[in-house]
Amino acid sequence: MLLLLLAIAGLGLQAELWFSDDGYRKTLKLRAAVLEQTALNDALRERNAALDAEVINLKQGRDAAEERARTDLGMIGEQETFYQVVPVADTSG
Repeated sequence: MLLLLLAIAGLGLQAELWFSDDGYRKTLKLRAAVLEQTALNDALRERNAALDAEVINLKQGRDAAEERARTDLGMIGEQETFYQVVPVADTSG
């Protein structure tokens, strides 16, 4: 009789572990969330490394600053001439 009660209590505890909201399912959800956060952290770590490299390049070299000024601000050097080519409009229509 005592063995039967212990078996029922053991099954009840196992059911609680496997089927409750704080049991095994929550553990699986937390593991999935940790994997997702780890992937996000890795992507952000790579982005930060690229930004760090760009900052170091901008601090140390003039070439990177010139390139940035040309592409982002449209600046031209002192010894350069800017030519703008405008396409001819089609007037046959």
